[in-house]
Amino acid sequence: MRTIKIENCNSIESAEIKITEGVLNIKYGPNGLGKSTIARSIISSVANDGSLQGLKPFKYRGVPGEHEPSVQGVEDIGSVLVFDDTYVSQFVFQRDEVLKNSFDIFIKNDAFLGAMQEIEELFSGIKSAFDNNEELESAISDLKELRDAFGVTKKGELSKSSKGYKAFGSGNKIENIPDELKPFEDFLKCEQPASWISWQAKGNAFLELSDNCPYCASSIQEPGKKDTAKQVSKEYDSKAVEHLNNLRTIIDRLGKYFEQTCREKLESVTKSKIELSPEEINFLASLRGDVETLLSKLEGLRSISFFSLRDVEKIEDEVEKLKVDLSLLEKLNSPETTSVVEPINTKLQELIERVGELKGKINKHKRLIEKSIIDNQSSINDFLSSAGYKYSVTIQAEADSYKMKLVHQDFDEHIETASQHLSYGEKNAFALVLFMHQVLSEKPDLAILDDPVSSFDKTKKFAILNELFRGKASLRDSTVLMLTHDIEPAIDVIRSVKRLFQHSKPTACFLSSIAGVVSEAEINECDIQTFAQICETNVRDLSDEVIKCIYLRRHFEILNDLGEEYNYLANLLHGRATPIRKTDAGDVDMLPEEVEKAQARIEEFIPGFDYGELLKILTDKEEMERRFFDSTIGYDKLQLFRVYKAMHIPKGKEDGVLQKFVNETFHIENEYVMQLNPHKFDNVPEYVVLECERALAGD
Repeated sequence: MRTIKIENCNSIESAEIKITEGVLNIKYGPNGLGKSTIARSIISSVANDGSLQGLKPFKYRGVPGEHEPSVQGVEDIGSVLVFDDTYVSQFVFQRDEVLKNSFDIFIKNDAFLGAMQEIEELFSGIKSAFDNNEELESAISDLKELRDAFGVTKKGELSKSSKGYKAFGSGNKIENIPDELKPFEDFLKCEQPASWISWQAKGNAFLELSDNCPYCASSIQEPGKKDTAKQVSKEYDSKAVEHLNNLRTIIDRLGKYFEQTCREKLESVTKSKIELSPEEINFLASLRGDVETLLSKLEGLRSISFFSLRDVEKIEDEVEKLKVDLSLLEKLNSPETTSVVEPINTKLQELIERVGELKGKINKHKRLIEKSIIDNQSSINDFLSSAGYKYSVTIQAEADSYKMKLVHQDFDEHIETASQHLSYGEKNAFALVLFMHQVLSEKPDLAILDDPVSSFDKTKKFAILNELFRGKASLRDSTVLMLTHDIEPAIDVIRSVKRLFQHSKPTACFLSSIAGVVSEAEINECDIQTFAQICETNVRDLSDEVIKCIYLRRHFEILNDLGEEYNYLANLLHGRATPIRKTDAGDVDMLPEEVEKAQARIEEFIPGFDYGELLKILTDKEEMERRFFDSTIGYDKLQLFRVYKAMHIPKGKEDGVLQKFVNETFHIENEYVMQLNPHKFDNVPEYVVLECERALAGD
């Protein structure tokens, strides 16, 4: 049993709630009590990210260092998952998957990780050749840049729009500077010639402003000087020079990986004075092909994994194809390349000799994943089907993971915008089931359900609770805190303990708040009663005659026993000196024999019942006010106020909002459905009682 104490969080001055480990803990209470604040304060305290400070009550925010928010009793809780509106809006129904991180939740369990580790151990030899090999990583990076620079067309020809062609296609003008531009050689052959060319070109716009140089102000009147300055930007494109300079640096670094003859040809081609010939273009395209092939082999070896072999029909053939045969890559068949490739090929050969073991582990792992997929899909789809939804989920393989997608029975492809098509209730119900699977996957120390089912009808509520807490693959044995203003989950769970919770008995408590102090009272099975039973109990046990009459009238009403005794009590509570009967012809006085019959029946429940004496009390304004303020039960106060209002507040002066609470919210909705005795579980919010007190005080 864990006790959590909360202080100075929003409207809560203090709260103390108990949570039993490994079971569902329902906390039922009226709206406005601070249930969501309880959830937020626990989450913020566990996260320890400073967000708890944001819950400091406004009335204390002008007093730094005092009345600070605090939560005790969660120090050993390492993780919390919460279901609320934020969860539905941020984590469920993503564009490309039903639930964010669906792979981690539905597939990546302990068995998955164990199987992956066994498979990865078989690849460890190959991958060790890449680990911490900075020279190899640098060579791969340079080879990629060289390959990408010499792009090819769909026909396999060197693309004239590629960086490489733009750099060398018209000849290497850095190595072959025109005679008239020789004075600029030091600049053109500096480390960053492109930056200098760009800088020099910007000054050309100012050459016509003066006969002096725009850079040094010396005279440039000599014929041809200005034309020479302009010739630089005409002859050299800064972007092409930048590509050329970068590629020359890369080629110099990669030189040792090229076969000697290839290296010499590449040197000649990239320093050519004239435009590339068709043979030179073909040579570069062929070199690019060898580079592409080597990169493909190296990348395949470095990324070899379960996922890369998952969908391969013949794994042994696929692994064999990863061998690098430098004899067929003539342009790269250098001693340096060989020294890199041979160790990797050796490790690959070791794997090939164990390929049977590899195939067995991969196939076993695939069967394990397939079972997880079937189990998870079936669980969710059975719920969707039983709930009458035309949707289903499917877990699909992706490049290096799996994702759960949402489909509709009338549409072949998965739905990317599920949140736009599902109704509010559908989203909530579906999201709850997905949340359950996330809790089962991540195993947080505490799962919080913040008012999860209040928007559903009675049948759906029970169906969802049944789904969430039935069987082994459910939250039945998890530590769950459910905060709700709906009594039905508590009733369903407490009464269905044997069917839903074979191993752990849930708890349900009623939350109440007075002046910001939240307390709880346990709800036991014996506390769950029909309203008729509650009426009988309170008529028998209470002392206030007016309240007894109110409950007795409700008792007759619930049983649809609307005879003389019901009508007699109604007359009393409406303050009529002479009781009447309503007929089609109008109001008529009750007959003496009807009054006598009503009196006798009422006395069976309330001995000594005296209509006249009670009428004096009801019509005595001060006495009714006294009884109202003396009462300590919110429900009783509300009933006394209703009687008081009918007799002592003139029509037209009623508070419209308050009247809605009094006449509707806590009359129709609660009195006919309520199944907790208000004398033990006072479910009338404090603010409603305070409004009644305000109305009496201002009358």
